[in-house]
Amino acid sequence: MARVTLPRGDEKRAAVESMFDRLAPRYDRVNRVISLGLDQGWRRATLATLGLAPGSLVLDLACGTGDLCRALTRGGHRAVGIDLSAGMLEAANCDAPLVRADTLALPARAGSVDGVVCGFALRNFVALDPFFTECARVVRPGGRVVALDASEPTGTVARLGHAVWFRRVVPWIGGRLSGDAAAYRYLPASTAYLPDGTGLVEMIQRAGFTDVRRTTRTAGAVQIMSGTREGDVAT
Repeated sequence: MARVTLPRGDEKRAAVESMFDRLAPRYDRVNRVISLGLDQGWRRATLATLGLAPGSLVLDLACGTGDLCRALTRGGHRAVGIDLSAGMLEAANCDAPLVRADTLALPARAGSVDGVVCGFALRNFVALDPFFTECARVVRPGGRVVALDASEPTGTVARLGHAVWFRRVVPWIGGRLSGDAAAYRYLPASTAYLPDGTGLVEMIQRAGFTDVRRTTRTAGAVQIMSGTREGDVAT
């Protein structure tokens, strides 16, 4: 696989926005294939981890085409999807209100939502500490944050299989199904932006969340991080 140069700062923000605008029309179809259909189960696990009562107001950050928004609505929650990509929002298929905005400057008052979810997007943000700080700002005390993303398996066999599938087969399949080979070379490579599991847990704690937990699924190829907002609401 060709070496991928990973952008930083404003260059990354513009590159990610443009990439997802291009991918939007075929994004869901490609996801189902490259995840072997497991992505829906990962999202169900994310909502089970959220653990909020029906009727809760939950922001789906980097909502894409609305997979988590649909799941939230089915679970009786009041979902609002937020994404930077106009193309993704245009391609979205859900009943939730959708807002185009940067996740580092959310259009929500301090302490105004019950929870935040985010699926497979942490590595696409310009910076993670400000992202989790912004989540802590908008989530009320006692509210929840849950983030789902890719991870690296720890077992030798699982790590080898994951490397072959995620870094070689996924770019090949994704490129052919989407017509955008560069994007599907970037997406596996972009996991290099993520800290290890301990680093992510510490980031969430620093932002103002307690009871922070990290679990993995599919032999460690996927991780779910969660935390509870406590203390005074930031202003």
